Amino acid sequence: MQAFPEKMNHELFMRRCIELAAKGSGFVAPNPMVGAVLVGNGNIISEGYHKFFGGPHAEVNALDIVTDRQLLSNITLYVNLEPCSHFGKTPPCANLIISKGISKVVIANTDPNPKVNGNGVKILRDSGVEVITGVLEKEGLELNKRFFTFHTVKRPYIILKWAQSADGYIAPLPANNLEHKITWISGASSRLLVHKWRSEEHSILIGSNTAKYDNPKLNVRGFEAQNPIRIIFDPNLELPPTLNIFDHKVKTILFNNKKSGTQKNLEFVKINKNQNSISDVLTLLYERSILSVLVEGGAYTLNKFIKSGMWDEARVFTGATPLQSGIKSPDFVAQAEATYKIEMDHLNIYRNFSNNFN
Repeated sequence: MQAFPEKMNHELFMRRCIELAAKGSGFVAPNPMVGAVLVGNGNIISEGYHKFFGGPHAEVNALDIVTDRQLLSNITLYVNLEPCSHFGKTPPCANLIISKGISKVVIANTDPNPKVNGNGVKILRDSGVEVITGVLEKEGLELNKRFFTFHTVKRPYIILKWAQSADGYIAPLPANNLEHKITWISGASSRLLVHKWRSEEHSILIGSNTAKYDNPKLNVRGFEAQNPIRIIFDPNLELPPTLNIFDHKVKTILFNNKKSGTQKNLEFVKINKNQNSISDVLTLLYERSILSVLVEGGAYTLNKFIKSGMWDEARVFTGATPLQSGIKSPDFVAQAEATYKIEMDHLNIYRNFSNNFN
């Protein structure tokens, strides 16, 4: 490999860590996405990433490949998140690194989890390991924005998503209370992208009207990933049990004002009628270790999140065809961070920096 200044080498190998870490998207929540690279004499000799929740951490997967203990003492370990220092589902990675005789560790971000929060770095340094932090820190924060929001803001990372017609309607009005035909506003490529987004999030949330009229499955199709936890608002428990969300195939949480309890993998969570704010709901989700929520509507539910200010991203498709009448799209005014053209659709991405964990 061509020799580069040390800072450039650090960034080069850390970028590979982040690239590896992203492979765990959709499989590791509520854990963070982590990649690890072992480098000797300017060359990558081993790499690994955290593949699934409860499985070996990235450092373990990278270190297990190298069997020559003498070789390990002359290499640098790159990892995008501070090695853990506590016993969880796996032993502490900081202790493993020390036991392997590694003398240098380069890290993008320290871990905001109170169980770690700098202690992994301290353990390494106290044992004589050279530790460098803050390499591609911004990129590492973006990769694990859900994890950092969860531990610093004490709630899940919230992504709002909807599709609106060219003239600002989210759906046509149903003909009556018993009949509702789904009208696709966005195109097939946009809908496939939404399934990719579902595969990346820990949970997905809708209100009772969306559940009743659209009867969605809220699962992932077209991508290999775990299905997100389904979260439904149904205050009076009026939704019929024949809906797809009650098929018991995916863990489902039903917020309501009447009862608590479980039926197979369906959890009823009772919330007080006077204390059913978005803040209260997000606290309950935080207590259940839910890392992120993709809010897919409808308009009433989306507006509640918007008015509360408790959202981090909004992803809004605008189709090419007007509806002329119907249910108005959410009351939303913001400056788009990015805009994309997807066939005939336009996709705007918004960020709520007032809730930034930085």
